[in-house]
Amino acid sequence: MTDRLGHKQTAAMFTLMVLGREVPNQELAELVGFTLTGTERTGLNKLGYVDSERTGPKRSYVHQLSDSGWAWCEKELVAGGPPPQRGQSPLATALYVLLGGLDGYLRRENKRLFHVFGPGQSANGSQPGDLEERIRVAYRELVKEPRGWVGLVDLRPKLGAPASEVDAVLKELSRAGKVHLVPEDNRKALTAADHEAAIRVGGEDNHFVSFEAL
Repeated sequence: MTDRLGHKQTAAMFTLMVLGREVPNQELAELVGFTLTGTERTGLNKLGYVDSERTGPKRSYVHQLSDSGWAWCEKELVAGGPPPQRGQSPLATALYVLLGGLDGYLRRENKRLFHVFGPGQSANGSQPGDLEERIRVAYRELVKEPRGWVGLVDLRPKLGAPASEVDAVLKELSRAGKVHLVPEDNRKALTAADHEAAIRVGGEDNHFVSFEAL
C-alpha cells in the first residue's frame, strides 16, 4: 500500500510523471491550474517523492520526480482507488480505473512507467528504443563537439528515468569502454544539483560523461 496523498499532491505527482522531466511552477499552473507550493510541496519533498529547487532570476521552483516518486506512481496504479476524501468526484474514481488498466498493460509488456512517459522522440523525430538509446540521444543534443563532455546534471533531466536505472546503464557502458566518466576538477564549483546528479564509480563521484562514438 502506498502513502495516500491529497488530491493536489496526487495530481502533481501524476503530472510530473507524465512529463518525465523538471517542471517549473509556471508550467504546472498552465497545465493543471495550480502550482506546487506550501505544505503540498514540502510534504512531497519530505517524503522524498519530489525534488524541488529554486532556479532563474526570479528564484521560482522547478520540480521533478525522484526515484522514490516514480516508485510511488507505479504502486499507486494498483492502490485500489483515489485518496479517500470528501467531495471525491466520479472523474477521480474513473481515473484510477484507467490507471489500473495502464498497470495491466505495463505488466503484460514487462515495461516500466518511464518507458511510457520518458522523452517521446529525439530531435530528428525517431523513436528512441531503450534507455541506452535515450541517453545517446540526449548526449547528442547537449554535446558541443565530438567526444565532448556533458554534465550529468544537464543529461539526467532529459531522460525521464530513475537515477538508479541511468547509473546502471552508464556503468555498463563505462565498463565496456564506450563512455568515459570523470569528476569535476574544481570541487568548489559544484552545486547541490551537481552533487545529486553525480554517479559514483570506484569510490569517486563523477560529474561528466563523454561517448567514444555515437
